[in-house]
Amino acid sequence: MSVSKFNQGLLDFLQASPTAFHAVASLRAMLEKAGYEELREGDSWSLDRNACYFVVRNDSAIIAFKTGREALLDHGIRIAGAHTDSPCLKIKPNPEIRQQGYLQLGVEVYGGALFTPWFDRDLSIAGRINYKDRKGAIGSALLDVKDAIAVIPSLAIHLNRTVHENRTLNPQKELQPVVLQLGDKQRFDFDAYLLSILRKQAQHRAAQKILAHELYLYDTQAPAVIGMEGQFIASARLDNLLSCYVACQSLIKSKSQHASMLVCNDHEEVGSASTSGAQGPFLKSVLQRLVAASKLNEAARSAGEDASEDLHRMSSRSSFLSIDNAHGVHPNYLEKHDDKHRPVLNGGPVIKINANQRYASNSESVALFKSICDDAKVPYQQFVMRNDMACGSTIGPITATETGISSLDIGVATFGMHSIREMAGSDDPASLAKVVTRYFSR
Repeated sequence: MSVSKFNQGLLDFLQASPTAFHAVASLRAMLEKAGYEELREGDSWSLDRNACYFVVRNDSAIIAFKTGREALLDHGIRIAGAHTDSPCLKIKPNPEIRQQGYLQLGVEVYGGALFTPWFDRDLSIAGRINYKDRKGAIGSALLDVKDAIAVIPSLAIHLNRTVHENRTLNPQKELQPVVLQLGDKQRFDFDAYLLSILRKQAQHRAAQKILAHELYLYDTQAPAVIGMEGQFIASARLDNLLSCYVACQSLIKSKSQHASMLVCNDHEEVGSASTSGAQGPFLKSVLQRLVAASKLNEAARSAGEDASEDLHRMSSRSSFLSIDNAHGVHPNYLEKHDDKHRPVLNGGPVIKINANQRYASNSESVALFKSICDDAKVPYQQFVMRNDMACGSTIGPITATETGISSLDIGVATFGMHSIREMAGSDDPASLAKVVTRYFSR
């Protein structure tokens, strides 16, 4: 597949995925098109050799896997992981705020968002709604308003002459978007507004009452290939939907010799402590059931080995790639990087290393990845945070801790991480996919 065709698929995925819920719906559609069978957590699993499956939790996390042709216990499983959530502004349960005839929506800050890029953008609303229908049954629906219906206006410089001098934003006071202008006697109920939109969807026309929602603001500007020679990609949610797309495409296109798996967790940006986060039981549960239910280990079970023994054997032969974007060196802020570890956009995948295990990479997992890059003829880079700056983390160390599987942190170099619009090199996603596909296939 050409780089331009790969990038077009990535842009389409980003456009269709304004929230983690929508991202999982998009990944589900990709996997179903590729012939993957959905498993339900509440059902008993019987897995065939050389078959493809996926399972969804909370509508916001997904695990897909191939059972492969080789014995699972002898060769382990190759896993790649990413996360579906991104820093943003989440609408509060009772959001209506009326001031000076304007209707605003109360929001919470989700994750470590950069605040200032959210000002003066055309914003919409998307997420999940839970409702009760006319028969009293509880239903669930995805919502994407799509139209630009909100804006967080900046204060004019004439009213804040010192705006460029050590500006501090109060997220409770200054991040409330304006959505409507109302007359003195006009009323507005946000739940009624949601209900009117929901009833326009044929499958949800019987919705009677909004019970709860997880809704988020997002920028309506479409993803794009930019730059004088098209060398960059600009989009919201590159962190970390770019990695989700790359890993999913790589799994689909990889050979099926060995067992391989994609895990896309939710809630990484807020600590991963949830049923669908990396610190939760989702991955371990699927690995346990894969070992217990797969026909690949029937001989071992007949010899008297229990499922926990099988899981330990498999884990010792497995590996995990934590794929999450890396900090490309910013030409305006060279001093923010260690001068020997300055990844550049379009310079190939970045291996992320931290002595304090904020990244899970060690010499053995790094060596494995470098050898795969060499085989694929893809250049690689390395990133280490400055000693005088705090280092972020990923699902890599958490997954290694929870599973005992040898892990590595990698990703593509980006600018503007956690901004409302981020930037990556247009060659890097396809290059990373080439390496991850080879990782799954070897």
